[in-house]
Amino acid sequence: MNTTRIEKLARSINEDYHNVYNTVKLLEDDCSIPFIARYRKEKTGNLDEVKIETIKKEYQKIIELELRKTSILKSLQEQEKLTDDLQRKIDNADNIITLEDIYLPFKTKRKTKAVIAREKGLEPLALFLLKQTKDAPNIEAKKYITKDVVNIEDALQGAEDIIAEIVNEEIEVRNSIRLLYERESRLVSKVAKGKDEEGIKYKDFFDYSELLHRCPSHRYLAVIRGETEGFLKVSLDIDTDKAINIVESYFVENHSISAQHVKTAIKDSFKRLIKPSIENEAYSIFKDKADEEAIRIFVENLRQLLLSPPLGKKRVLAIDPGFRTGCKIVCLDENGKLIVNDTIYPNAPKNDYMSAGKKILSLVNSCKIDAIAIGNGTASRETESFIKKVRFDKDIKVFVVSEAGASIYSASKIAREEFPEYDVTVRGAISIGRRLIDPLSELVKIDPSSIGVGQYQHDVNQSKLKDSLDNVVISCVNSVGVNLNNASKSLLQYVSGLNNQTAENIVKYIEEKGPITKRSDLLKVPRLGNKAFEQCVAFIRIPESNNPLDNSAVHPESYHIVSKIATDLNIQISNLIGNKDVLSKIDVNKYIDSSIGLYTLTDILKELEKPNRDIRKEAKVLEFDKKIKTIEDLHEGMILPGVVTNLTAFGAFVDIGIKENGLIHISQMSDVFISNPAEVVKLHQHLKVKIIEIDISRKRIQLTLKDVAEKD
Repeated sequence: MNTTRIEKLARSINEDYHNVYNTVKLLEDDCSIPFIARYRKEKTGNLDEVKIETIKKEYQKIIELELRKTSILKSLQEQEKLTDDLQRKIDNADNIITLEDIYLPFKTKRKTKAVIAREKGLEPLALFLLKQTKDAPNIEAKKYITKDVVNIEDALQGAEDIIAEIVNEEIEVRNSIRLLYERESRLVSKVAKGKDEEGIKYKDFFDYSELLHRCPSHRYLAVIRGETEGFLKVSLDIDTDKAINIVESYFVENHSISAQHVKTAIKDSFKRLIKPSIENEAYSIFKDKADEEAIRIFVENLRQLLLSPPLGKKRVLAIDPGFRTGCKIVCLDENGKLIVNDTIYPNAPKNDYMSAGKKILSLVNSCKIDAIAIGNGTASRETESFIKKVRFDKDIKVFVVSEAGASIYSASKIAREEFPEYDVTVRGAISIGRRLIDPLSELVKIDPSSIGVGQYQHDVNQSKLKDSLDNVVISCVNSVGVNLNNASKSLLQYVSGLNNQTAENIVKYIEEKGPITKRSDLLKVPRLGNKAFEQCVAFIRIPESNNPLDNSAVHPESYHIVSKIATDLNIQISNLIGNKDVLSKIDVNKYIDSSIGLYTLTDILKELEKPNRDIRKEAKVLEFDKKIKTIEDLHEGMILPGVVTNLTAFGAFVDIGIKENGLIHISQMSDVFISNPAEVVKLHQHLKVKIIEIDISRKRIQLTLKDVAEKD
């Protein structure tokens, strides 16, 4: 392993060298981030998943920079232009922008104006002008008139073209203009001609100007989307005179005639070369920052969504509500398996309440239903109102469940494989019901970007978005753990050390051989080797096992420690688990050795105290205000119950029981300054909100949390 890289990385992230070294080594040994964070704490100094992910990304950047350096050095050697000084500059370059600036004069160029002028032999004249002597440029220019250079003006123009390129390639000049753009450039947008009405949703940006570095990521992405859709004209404005003066300060030495030619070349260089180049850089850098912030919000929202409270092993009747086509009904058992499906028509235009009510009551009784899940799409409120009028023989809780992405799942290959004999409407209802039973197990079947956990998901870097969302799915799945014999292939493939193929092999093995009854039997699964076993085994749970540790987060590599503890206490392992009094008296220092440290022992005792504890909370029912049906029913000052459906950089969207979600702007979340809505609210959180503004024409509802006490 390259220790220089590790030293550089450790300095850049302000982390202990040995922790970084060991983390990188584990990553290079194909260990997953969840595995490293959970079971290799002694080696990493107890680094969490976020820090390990940072190390992985930053180490990759260092490698990519070194690969680019190698490529540039090879190119310079081939050009026979590599000097000791150039080698030193390249070696010391610590970022890609600096590196590319160093290489810029040596890049193979297309037929630029400067290249053409050099081919005409005008470079000496350009160097003459740059010296800015008192000698007359016209007299000097006469020396360069040839069949290719027709007159003095032609010679001087070619020389200016060469100077323009020299100016553009000056590193200090580029850095100074970068700094100017960083501090003073303004993002400006105007409405595109004739798009006033069609682009009304971008009205806030029809005449907009803001310092780029102060522009929030969500606003930047909105402006760029408006430009992409053809409704806005966007530019990056800078004080051109100030920029040119900065460049002149590096090159203009006096007021000679030659200096005037240099000034002309500088203006051309700025307009034609420097400005477009640095602007593109500025756009790219800010876009990366905006993407990073947007993706961070996506990741946090998705994490909260995946870790939404599960109802647990309960029988559920799920309804995909509708009007004309009726409400699709499915009944699911405790494991989410379909028992029966049907359709009712309690809503307009049929309004068949009586028949629908009888069918619901019959299904609840015959299928021994514990709870009802209703999708939150079209006809959701009407269907919920109808269901709550049905008189059940026992307490049946009614939940409104997000449908986001359900239609994507119902038409997917996964859904077709699971339910080939049913159409998309039935599959959609099944997905709604399963989301209530176990959101994590169901949502992993859907592309994370289709679940609706942020804004501008199609505007950010799709590769970075996918990687980040996949990583958070992996993190959540492994944080919760997976019941092996009930898990789908879609869920298993996210378990540490597994992939689509090994997950499929596990499912097939269980189908053919029956339930796996001990963790070690995983090694019998085809193509699941020792490395995959090491990585995945502690994240799976086998309740059917005779060894209670197989249903815990204790890794098999530590089973011997638990056995030793039990033997020393003269107690069975099964009696040790959950026995807080006994566990609290154990001196962990007695069991520290070269293979196991304090971090691991502490984790083991916590797990023994509360084995297989689900980190998720319990599902709760939210009761919307029954008097509110549409936006017309609202008035300012009204306080309503709601549930957070989406978090953004500028606030939170809240479902208050009607078609339109309301917005709590970040400024309306607290009486003290906050920089992130997640400091105050969470996705799917139940709360009370006050209406402060209603715009019926634009379907906008402004909410506040101020002076509203209740939050769950």
